Parts: sequence; C-alpha cells; structure tokens
Amino acid sequence: MSKQTPLHRAHIDAGARMVDFAGWEMPVNYGSQIEEHHAVRRQAGMFDVSHMLALDLRGADAKKFLRTLLANDVAKLATPGKALYACMLNPAGGVVDDLIVYHFAEDRFRLVVNAGTADKDLAWIQERIDRDAADVDLAPRRDLAMIAVQGPQARQRCWQAIAGSQAASDGLAPFHATEFDDLLIARTGYTGEDGFELALPSARAPGLWRALMQAGVVPCGLGARDTLRLEAGMNLYGQDMDEDTSPLDAGLGWTIDFKDEGRHFVGREPLENNGARRRMLGLVLEDKGVLRAHMKVTTEHGEGLTTSGSFSPTLQKAIAFARLPLAVAPGEQVQVDIRGRPAEARTVKLPFVRKGQCLV
Repeated sequence: MSKQTPLHRAHIDAGARMVDFAGWEMPVNYGSQIEEHHAVRRQAGMFDVSHMLALDLRGADAKKFLRTLLANDVAKLATPGKALYACMLNPAGGVVDDLIVYHFAEDRFRLVVNAGTADKDLAWIQERIDRDAADVDLAPRRDLAMIAVQGPQARQRCWQAIAGSQAASDGLAPFHATEFDDLLIARTGYTGEDGFELALPSARAPGLWRALMQAGVVPCGLGARDTLRLEAGMNLYGQDMDEDTSPLDAGLGWTIDFKDEGRHFVGREPLENNGARRRMLGLVLEDKGVLRAHMKVTTEHGEGLTTSGSFSPTLQKAIAFARLPLAVAPGEQVQVDIRGRPAEARTVKLPFVRKGQCLV
C-alpha cells in the first residue's frame, strides 16, 4: 500500500489525480498540467514534497564526515543557513543520490534526499558513520512536511500567508535558509524559478497549504514539476543518473570539488582516473513528435541516448536531455529515433528556460 503525506486529504479535496510515486500516493495534477506549469513560470505554484526525507546530522565530527561522504565540499558552507547541492557517490564513482545539504552550525547539518532512495540513503549514511567511528548522530525527520512554493511571485505570496515571515526571510539570498519559529524557510527549488521550500511539523502543513491557496498560490502536481525541472536543466535521479552513472557523464561535473587535494571523498579516485566519457546536452526537436527517455540519438561523432524528454509548455516544442559523445557541441544537428522514424533535432546548452526566460 502506498504511503501518504500529511497533505493527502488536501489533495483529494482539491480533486487531484493521484498516482503512485516512489511508494507514495502523490498528485500528478489537479486539472490542467499545462496551466499548473504556466502558473509557476508566470505567478506562483506549490508542490507537496513531503515524500522527500530530511536527515539531521549532529555531532563533533559532522562537518568532517560530510567532507568524505559528499563529492561537493561542505567546507564552502561558512555561514549558518548556507545550502549546497551535492552528489553522494559509491566507491565506483556512481551516484547513490543527489541532495541538498544545509549548514546550521559546525556540528549541525541537514540533508534532504529523494523519496525513492530515502531508505537506501539512510542505510548507506549510517553504515559510513559506523565504519568511520564518527561522532555523528543521524536522525531521519519523518515528523516534517515540506512544501515548495515556486514562481516570480512565490516569496511575496508566502509572506502574505505566513505572518512575520517577511521580516525573517526578506534578505535571504538564493541557496540560503533561515529558521523562523518551527518553520525552515529555504530559498531553493527544482523549477528554475525563485521561491521557497518550507519544512514544518506535519500537523501544521494542511493549515499552511490552505493559507497559501488563499494567498493565490496554485497547487501543482508531479506532471508540472517534471516539465519545469526539465526546462530548467535539472536532473532526475533514476532517470538522468544512477549508481552506474558518473556525475561527470550526467552534466554534474560542477558539483564535484577536487580543489582540496588532501580531501578524500567516496568515489573520488575513479572520477579522477576516468574523467568524463560522455557529454550531457539538451535537444530541441525540429520535427513533429514528442521526445521521451531512452531514444537513440545519431550524431556525426557517434550515437547517444536521451535520458529525459517531454513537451515544453514554455518553448512549445519537444525537448530532451541526451548523453552524447564528448565531441558533440551545442548547435549541431542530430537525429532522434522516434518509434523507428528519424527526426531532426538541434543540440543546445542547458538549461532551456531560467526564471521565465527562454535561453535557446
């Protein structure tokens, strides 16, 4: 039986179409997926992301431990509330999961991990703590709900819905978080738009959801979340990367920090030895059809494969991510096999859209 978030009843009452996602019963849309997508690009929309798991790490060795666990370097997090996107790798250099880490103090951090990998991640991290004999306490926060409010008007509408929150978060820079009473307000997201991700006690989530709706924030489902993150050039775990994929081949080289030669993190050696073997680029379809994952791409430099694809409501074209030979550059013409039919496409640098602006 699928698990339910604290906002399950709110979704049902709003007429959401519910589907199983990573073992959770989640809303895919509340009506028009296209309208939900446009609401985020043009105004403000919100997503129930309570299926994701927050993991609190405390202890004298917390920072030292995370510097070995993650490929990005938490030493960059010098101020309380600063956040970092990072990959957690296995010894072969494959991606165990991608996540956000928040720094609150030298001995207190929070990781937010994907729903489908939460149990695996929890076991993996605890195993590493035990093996390193680290002074770190790992606490899964299943008592929390999380709501992502995204769009050019997202912050203003959050301030309208949450009394006193503007004073606490008005000056919050991107990829920073602040604690306001029992609410964590983080200026992060998965859509390519501005906004907040809010974490709060589960019992309070339905009331906040209603207040945000009254402030004009549009409930959005997994369908819009997927097209938004695709336009924004953001990877989806299990589709664009996994335990058999190097982050260097998934367009995530910018998340790997090799600067400190004395810092050993899990998976570092194979990344340094192997380097990037493929290149991740965007595709814009110039023929009729829709791009999906696992379609063969033919280029002048060899074959590749799409990893994610859909119709872009903002561009009004079919788009995809593709893992291609290293020699392929943005601006080249390629062919995509759509059900046995070759279709013309153009390679582009990611992202396709950022803050409502088309970049291709």
